[in-house]
Amino acid sequence: MTTTESDLQALARLNKRFIHNFVTNDVASHDAILHPSFRALYPGGLHIDRASYLKTWKTGFDPAVITYWDMRDQRITLVGDIALVGATNKWTRMRDGVEAVGMTCYTDTYVRTPDGWLCVLAQLTPVAPENHPGDDTIVVRYLRGVLQPGEGG
Repeated sequence: MTTTESDLQALARLNKRFIHNFVTNDVASHDAILHPSFRALYPGGLHIDRASYLKTWKTGFDPAVITYWDMRDQRITLVGDIALVGATNKWTRMRDGVEAVGMTCYTDTYVRTPDGWLCVLAQLTPVAPENHPGDDTIVVRYLRGVLQPGEGG
């Protein structure tokens, strides 16, 4: 199959939806974009199955704890019916009055199905400060769980 602009647009929309689902704890919307064989791979080598992943999804984002979240440096690569969708999230977390700022990079693997693109694997890794992408690459930004105006579309 050939890559089309509509594939890239559809995957960019799915990536924004993936992030929005996390920030809004929207399990139903997230479940709809996951392949039945989905799994996640977290830093440290922790593998999570689909059911466990969705269970944590409903409470994974707390805007009182994660006060800032963005998605930046989006990269989409298509290879036939497989797509690698990656980006970096910058976050600010408040715990016990202490603020921590960091970035996490992810690569989500999508497969083309008769029903559209579905995510089969999400992999996360921390990003060292010397590899932080700049603010000029921000695609969407959330403050205390609220999508900022003019972003996200």
